[in-house]
Amino acid sequence: MDYKVKDISLAEKGQKKLDWATHNMPIIAIIRERFKKEKPFAGKRIACCLHVTKETGVLMLALKDGGAEVSLAGSNPLSTQDDVSAALAKNGIKVFAWRGVNNEEYYECLNHALEIKPHVTIDDGADLVNLIQTKKQDLLKDIIAGQEETTTGVIRLRAMAADGALMYPVVAVNDTPTKHLFDNRYGTGQSTIDGIIRASNILLAGKTFVVAGYGWCGRGLASRARGMGANVIITEIDPVKAIEANMDGFRVMPMIEAAPIGDVFVTATGCKDVISRKHFEVMKGGAILANTGHFDVEINAKELRQMGSKDEILDNVEVVTLKDGRKIFLLAEGRLVNLAAAEGHPSEVMDQSFSDQALVAEWIVKQGSNLEKKVYDVPKEIDDMVALLKLKSEGIKIDELTPEQDKYLNDWREGT
Repeated sequence: MDYKVKDISLAEKGQKKLDWATHNMPIIAIIRERFKKEKPFAGKRIACCLHVTKETGVLMLALKDGGAEVSLAGSNPLSTQDDVSAALAKNGIKVFAWRGVNNEEYYECLNHALEIKPHVTIDDGADLVNLIQTKKQDLLKDIIAGQEETTTGVIRLRAMAADGALMYPVVAVNDTPTKHLFDNRYGTGQSTIDGIIRASNILLAGKTFVVAGYGWCGRGLASRARGMGANVIITEIDPVKAIEANMDGFRVMPMIEAAPIGDVFVTATGCKDVISRKHFEVMKGGAILANTGHFDVEINAKELRQMGSKDEILDNVEVVTLKDGRKIFLLAEGRLVNLAAAEGHPSEVMDQSFSDQALVAEWIVKQGSNLEKKVYDVPKEIDDMVALLKLKSEGIKIDELTPEQDKYLNDWREGT
């Protein structure tokens, strides 16, 4: 099967989106031109499980231009842009994704993406790795390595590695600075606010805005919410991050204390049951709940729905009326709100993340059998290259060390 999308006639509209993203992704455009000439992936097959957005589409086309056979499945039931999916199919990508897949269809799409018998996997959430290791171990003989682009996926993979359960090497693209310092902070910060406002059209100024988790996603979100006039509260389990949030000027408290006073709650932790029954029981009527983590486990929507009657009053807005009359609003089914209710991160920030992905794929192919079954960091030279290309695209110049300065920094003999 070459593709399975909702409506192939949407391809023309999707192509316009791809063209717009390409215009705003100058780093990967430079890499793509080199790939066209050098064909680093000639004879190689790359299977991907990613959010099917226009930015992802630019990465897929760059890999194809580099000589790869590319397949793509969506990494979330609500994040696929159907017009982009159709356009990629027209461009020769084996794409299996449409918005609104159920659980069975989701894994059907992943299985189709793996039919190419990949040499490299690219994941957003580690579902491909997990599927291969549990049900498709016959594919392991062809796989060189994989890569993972989101925090939740890296957590899963490091747990696999710690248990000795990781069956092939994986590169943690999420953890490299040009990804998480920008994509997670600025991308998630802006796109999460975008998703909340598109779904609800609420005014954030004056609201009490509760952010669960002060990792890079939480930091970005808290900063953007404060910038729009919200009074921000941070909940954390990590004492160091809690101190940082406090010193950044945010109130810090447990979720059970924030629950009665919050107007908007957003989870950004990668953990389950961050907001659950005990919190719903004390929330005030009108509270809005959203999640910006990868999986829909951070808000226990099942428990919420068991507490009252539910109805969908707007696209991506579900209301649960509790027995005492209080109404609690859940956005995007508790799935990642920035992609389910909006379009995800801006192209400019995804330019860095997907340039990392493209260059890591090339690095994997070159390294081949040298890689062990563990989680690797992105090589620093790749991270530095992406950063320098970003600066160049912005017309920004920086200083360089003189030979004397370089010697001073690398020679322990020189001191005071």
